[in-house]
Amino acid sequence: MMALASSDQVIMVLVGVAVAVFLIYRLVVWLQSSPRSFLKDGVPINKEIAPHPCIGLLEAAGYEVIGGKLKIPLSFNVDGSSMYSRLFIDYVASKEEDSLYLVILSRPRKQLEFTGSGLRDTLLPYLLIYPECSGVLYVNTAASAIHVIRFGKDDGEST
Repeated sequence: MMALASSDQVIMVLVGVAVAVFLIYRLVVWLQSSPRSFLKDGVPINKEIAPHPCIGLLEAAGYEVIGGKLKIPLSFNVDGSSMYSRLFIDYVASKEEDSLYLVILSRPRKQLEFTGSGLRDTLLPYLLIYPECSGVLYVNTAASAIHVIRFGKDDGEST
């Protein structure tokens, strides 16, 4: 009777391990096929680069413009209704071998507010969609200014 109980326990442990492996496998497959999976492809590069005065400014600062305007389509499902929007990236630039920067041009009607909340509200979507990028270059051509903005996480120490 004792041997029967131990063989039942071994079978139950094997079934438990099999179920755990299957659940972990399904979780990995689900995460890879989630709607965010288009993000893992990396920053797309549009080879069509429209001329703009900011290109000379970027090149003078040591950046190489490697991609043109990108339109990132977004869709949201709110209570069963679909809503659509898009984000725009003006250029993609590189400074070193493995660095990619998203270039956003300043616009008179939509100025970037250089505060923590202003940067978060305006630039966080770009940095979350393309976490592998080195940062955002915010270019104000009129002022000949390039602002390099990198995303970091606060350790909670600042107030």
